[in-house]
Amino acid sequence: MGESGAGTRPLSAATGKATRPPDPTPYPADMIDAAGLRVMRAIADGGSFTAAAHLLGSSQPAISQMVRRLEDRVGTVLVERTGRSVRLTEAGEVLARHAAPVLSAIDAAEDEIAALKGLSSGRVRLMAFPSASATLVPKALAHVKAAHPGVNITFTEAEPRESLAALRAGECDLAVAFTYEGVDVGRGEEDVEGFVVVPLVDDEVKLAVPRSHPLAKKKSADLSTLADETWIAGCPRCRGHLVELARVAGFSPNVAFETEDYVAVMGLIAEGLGIAVIPDLILRTVHHDDIVALPLTPASRRRIEAVTTPDLERVPAVAETLHALKESAKSQPKPVRART
Repeated sequence: MGESGAGTRPLSAATGKATRPPDPTPYPADMIDAAGLRVMRAIADGGSFTAAAHLLGSSQPAISQMVRRLEDRVGTVLVERTGRSVRLTEAGEVLARHAAPVLSAIDAAEDEIAALKGLSSGRVRLMAFPSASATLVPKALAHVKAAHPGVNITFTEAEPRESLAALRAGECDLAVAFTYEGVDVGRGEEDVEGFVVVPLVDDEVKLAVPRSHPLAKKKSADLSTLADETWIAGCPRCRGHLVELARVAGFSPNVAFETEDYVAVMGLIAEGLGIAVIPDLILRTVHHDDIVALPLTPASRRRIEAVTTPDLERVPAVAETLHALKESAKSQPKPVRART
């Protein structure tokens, strides 16, 4: 029996056949890149380093260096050099054959990304609460559509609780939310830590009373004198704001009617069934001749803000929509006040 020399492969206990020892230097994950594939495809098409250099707008030494670098990465010879001509080895032919579909996919991806960057395409999922959807949103959407018709914007009406939850869940790209003065825009599931918050409108909250009300001829309304009034409340967050205002003023409001439909709120007020605190943005949307809006003492305000994520803020279509919302906010007219 001969001695076990250095070139003898060990036998597999299961099959009795020689096994290949493990490669001590495994290939790096990025051993084949797009540049290498382009070179191999060009060599296959051109038949020489010089022709490949011409096809790629490069130089012959640069092509030769890239081939050597690629061969070092994959651990085998890719091009057989015979004088001035070259010929792909079997491994080289494998790379060249797979290069066409891979490079085609890369080119398509680059074209799509360029379209997104140039705003000839893109998608934005926008959510906003009702009074913003009737004032800020239409002008912003019209601006984006006119300037970038390839950008697709979908819009869903939702209160801040729902829109911020959707943003956090990845179901929304941009939310228009609001908070009342002294309260963070997000609490609990509405926490906005890690979000980008952009101010849009500083919205004054007013007291809305029927024209027949004794306060209708006043210049302002002191909340502390309204403990005996019947109140109409809007959305849950708006009701919470009313309750907090009343608490600070020293009373608990008698809320007889609750509805999130501010057309209904205004109708109830106009018929003398109660009074309500209503932000200016809503008064711009739903005007009623039989209602008078008065500044509150102490004053109260609502902040309207656009909310997105730091990553989405850098997406061109989202950034453009955010810009359009800011421009729409700047162009909003002064609130229409009822005649006194």
